[in-house]
Amino acid sequence: MNKHDSERVCGILENLGSRWVDSYEEADIVIFMTCCVREAADTRLMGQVASMKNLSLRADSPFKKRLIAVGGCIGQRDGEKLTEELAHIDIVFGTHNIASLPQLLMTALDDGLHHVEVLDAAAGFSTDLPIARVNDWAAWLPITVGCNNFCSYCIVPYVRGREKSRPLEEIVGEAAGYVESGVKEITLLGQNVNSYGRDLYGTPRFADVLKELDATGIARLRFATSHPKDLTDEVIEAFGNLKSLMPALHLPIQSGSDKILTAMNRNYTQAHYVSLIEKLRRTCPDIALSTDIIVGFPGETEADFEETCKVISEVGYTQVFTFIYSKREGTPAAKLHDDTPAEVIQERFDRLVGLVQENAWKQNQKDTGKLVEVLVEGASKRDAQLLAGKSPKNQTVHAKIPADTTLDELLGKFVTVKIEEAKTWYLKGRIIS
Repeated sequence: MNKHDSERVCGILENLGSRWVDSYEEADIVIFMTCCVREAADTRLMGQVASMKNLSLRADSPFKKRLIAVGGCIGQRDGEKLTEELAHIDIVFGTHNIASLPQLLMTALDDGLHHVEVLDAAAGFSTDLPIARVNDWAAWLPITVGCNNFCSYCIVPYVRGREKSRPLEEIVGEAAGYVESGVKEITLLGQNVNSYGRDLYGTPRFADVLKELDATGIARLRFATSHPKDLTDEVIEAFGNLKSLMPALHLPIQSGSDKILTAMNRNYTQAHYVSLIEKLRRTCPDIALSTDIIVGFPGETEADFEETCKVISEVGYTQVFTFIYSKREGTPAAKLHDDTPAEVIQERFDRLVGLVQENAWKQNQKDTGKLVEVLVEGASKRDAQLLAGKSPKNQTVHAKIPADTTLDELLGKFVTVKIEEAKTWYLKGRIIS
C-alpha cells in the first residue's frame, strides 16, 4: 500500500512539472512515505530526516530551500509533533489527504512556514489521483483501505481508518484499462482483502473480484493481504479454477499458540488456520505459502513459541517474515506487562529464523529440474549478466541473459527457465524460450 501511495505522489509531482532524481543532493523536494507498524520505521525516518538538515541545496535550484515532507502513517499518527521534533520538516500530511500535497507544497514554498494537514477520513480513494508506475508491466490495484480487525498489537486501524471498499465496477474498469495498456501482472491491495465488500454489499465479495478480474485477460493476478478468519471456501476454490490467479498466498498466522492468538485478538485458532492450509493444498497442491510471525508478544512462553515452530514445520512455508514484537503506543497490547528477558526473545527469534530458512530451502528443492515461466523484472543485484524475475509462486529466479539479447528487450516479458539450482531464497537456471 505504501508503494502504491508513493506512485500516486510521484504522479502528482510529475503533473506539477517535477521529475524523479536519483539522490537527495539533486532533489528540490524530498518526500518520505512512512509506515509505523514497527518501531524500526520510526527510527529510520528520524535518522534520515535529521541527516538532511545540513545537506546543501544544488547550486542551480530554483528554490531557496529544499522542501521536506513526511506523509503516510507516521504523518497521520504524529502530525504537528513531527515539526516540533524535526524543525526543518516543511510539510506533514496523512494517509487520507495525498491529494492535498500540491497545495501544501506551493504554500510552504511561498511562505517558508510549516504546514500540517491530517484528516480523520478520506473523501475518496487515492486511485482517483495521477500515478507514475515504477514498472509498465506491473500495477498495484487497491480494492479496500483501512481495517476493522483491531488486532491488539496493530496500529493500522488507527492510522488507515475504518475499512472501506471500492465499488466492484471501478475495480474491474481499472484492471481492464491496465490490461489494455499492456500490464502483465496486477496485485490487489487491502489491509484485509478477504473482507472486501462487506461495507458495500453486506457480505464479502472478494471471490467475485477475483473472477471478474480473471475475465479481463490479465496474465497474472496476486493479492495482499489476507486475514485467515475471512478466507472463504470460494476464494480457496479460485486457486484451482482461475487461470490468472497465481499459486502463491500470503496468509499471516502471527503465532501458533491459541493463547497468544486470543491475546492478539486474531479470532482464529491454530486448528482453524491449519484446516485452511489443508483446503488450499487440496485445491492447489503446488501452492506456495508465506506468512508473518511475531516473536516475543507479551506473555509468550517457551511452550507458546514451540507451537509456532510446530506450525512452520507442518505447513512448509516458502517464505516467512519474522518480527520481534514492537510495542506501538495507542494499541491495547502496549498496556500488557511482560518480563521475558530480551536475550530469551532474541534466542527464540534466532531459532525461528534457522527453522524458516531450513523449510524454505526444502520447498525450493521441489522445483529443481522444472520449467518455470518467469516475468522478467530486472538484473540481479549481484551480477548484471543475470536477469531477475518472478515465478508464478513468487520465487525470485535468476538466469543468464542470452548473448544475442539485452536486458531491456526482456524487461516485462515472460521467459521459460529450466531450474538447475535451488537456493534458500532464489532459483537459478537457463532460459529455454
